Amino acid sequence: MTSAQQGPNDVSVQFVDPPTRTVAIADARFVYRELGTQHGGIPVVGLTHLGANLDSWDPEVVDALAESRWVILIGYRGVGASTGSVQDRFEDMAADVIAMILALGLTRVDVLGISMGGMVGQEVLRQAPELVERVIFAGTGPQGGPGLTSMTAVMVRSILRGLLTFTPVTTLLFFTRTSTGRQAATAYQARLKRRYTGRDKPVTPAVLRAQLRAVNRWGHQQPAANTFTGPALILHGGSDRMVPRENVEPLISRFPHAELRVFADSGHGVVPQNRHAITDVIKQLLQR
Repeated sequence: MTSAQQGPNDVSVQFVDPPTRTVAIADARFVYRELGTQHGGIPVVGLTHLGANLDSWDPEVVDALAESRWVILIGYRGVGASTGSVQDRFEDMAADVIAMILALGLTRVDVLGISMGGMVGQEVLRQAPELVERVIFAGTGPQGGPGLTSMTAVMVRSILRGLLTFTPVTTLLFFTRTSTGRQAATAYQARLKRRYTGRDKPVTPAVLRAQLRAVNRWGHQQPAANTFTGPALILHGGSDRMVPRENVEPLISRFPHAELRVFADSGHGVVPQNRHAITDVIKQLLQR
C-alpha cells in the first residue's frame, strides 16, 4: 500500500492497475483506490454495497467512468484492509466518508452510491451538502423505505441457498433467475476476478452483521430533512429483492431535480447487469 501523499496527477484508467492507498484519519487508516485523471473535473467518489470491499466494484463500470473522470473508490472503517472497528450506523459511516474527502484535499465531489453506499451517500448529503455536486444512487432506499427491515432475512436465506448449491451469494442476490439474469451473473463473477494482485482483504462475518444492523436501523427511521437540490440520478432493478422496487417513489421524491431509470428483468445488481447503458446515462449526468 502507498500513502495518500504519493498519489500521481494522472492515474491508471484500468481497474486492475491502481495500487491500494491509505489515508490516516484519527484512530484509523482507510484504504482507497483512484483511477482516471485528476484533470477530469469534479472527482467521482464511489461508495460500495453491503458486504463489499474495494475488489467488489465491477471493473468495466469503473473503467468506463475513468475514461474521462477522476474516480476514487473508498473503503469503510473496519472493512477489508481499512483499520478500526466496523460501524453499524450510516451516520457514522458518512462522517468517515466526509473526513476522507477532506483528508484527500477535495472540496467538491460527485457521489456514486451502490445499495448500502446510497444510504451512506444520503447521510453525506444530510451532513455536508456543500461538498456534493451530483449524486448517482443505484439499488438503494430512503430511511424507512419499504422492505428494508427484511434485508437480513433475505440475506440469510440466500447465504444458506448459496452454501447448498455452491453458488456465489451475489449471484443469488443481485441477478434475476431468467436466462438473461443467469448469463449476466456468470459474466459479472468472471469480471470480479480480473484483478490478480494487490487485492483487498476479505470481508468478515462481523462486517456483514454490523452493516445489516445499520440497514435495519435505517429501515426503522423516519426520513430526515433533505436540503440537496443538485442533479440526481436514481437507478433501480425492477425485480430487486434486497431493496424492493417500492423504494423508488419515496426516494426520488426527496430530490427535486432527479432522473429515474428502472431496468426490467434486473435485480439488485442493476448496475453490472446493465453496465453499458448505465455508464452511458451516468456520463450524461456528469456532463451537466
